Amino acid sequence: MNLFDTSSNCLKLPLIVAPMFLVSSPELAIASSKSGVVGSLPAANARTIEDLDQWMAQIHQALNSDNLPWLFNMIVHKTYDRFDAEIELVKRYQPAIVSTALGSPTRVMGAVKSYGGKVIADVITPAMAKKAVDAGVDALILVTNGAGGHTGTYNPLAFIAEVRQFWDGPLGIAGCISTGNDLLAMLIAGADFALSGTRFIGAQESLVSDAYRDMLVEAQMGDVIETKAVSGVKANWMRQSLEKADIDPSVDNPAAIDFSGNISTANKAWKDVWSAGHGVGRIRSKETTAEIVDSMVEEFNSAISNANTLLTQLAKAV
Repeated sequence: MNLFDTSSNCLKLPLIVAPMFLVSSPELAIASSKSGVVGSLPAANARTIEDLDQWMAQIHQALNSDNLPWLFNMIVHKTYDRFDAEIELVKRYQPAIVSTALGSPTRVMGAVKSYGGKVIADVITPAMAKKAVDAGVDALILVTNGAGGHTGTYNPLAFIAEVRQFWDGPLGIAGCISTGNDLLAMLIAGADFALSGTRFIGAQESLVSDAYRDMLVEAQMGDVIETKAVSGVKANWMRQSLEKADIDPSVDNPAAIDFSGNISTANKAWKDVWSAGHGVGRIRSKETTAEIVDSMVEEFNSAISNANTLLTQLAKAV
């Protein structure tokens, strides 16, 4: 089955709710997949392997009987020391999609392919995309400028166009996908599916605090600051949370990138700051996941109708 084919009964939109560090929960993953998009869970959000085991069992039990797909996100950076234990859980629960971040997807390929799962790699440059293709991934996710959390550099239109010169397989786009209009625009530009993160941060099923939700509602695009000061990796954070944590975004973190230990509970700077992408200005209320998906479906269908009307008008004018 093509996981991003909306003609199937399970999907309303070719959309993945992005796996978000310290945001995504099992409840968010389940609600997303049951609402007609693909839910996701980043492994690193679980405090312990035992917690992760319980979370994956919860998702598997809730979605497997209806054959609803979900995505499991793994850090594959060499400093991440929980990888081996996590890949064993992948073999047990067999998520339909495994995405990789901060390293080569090669490390997960054998385990995921053994049960017929799909491997998707997050990439931020065409060079990284080529390496992922050579590794045998099933799909690419282009992380573009303005994405929340660890972000990219390139404009999505140019990035899609360049990668399409050497990759004709499934292609996803991440960064500023907050509405159904955004999704349609990326599909027209050449993507097959998209990821939406920031729009879902404040969903009632997420892990975030009410204070985080309140800040999202108040924030505008100008409040999103790109900096390496938090983790040593370029990422987008809300200005207000940087100020509260007394972090100067103009000063790069000089430490080597280190994802060792329990990164969800360790005394790391990212525990005290809150991420968002450029699409944060779209969030003006607190909603459930189902309400967000329904809004995006309505926006998507309206955008298609408007596009068809425009094309009709242009045809008459020619």
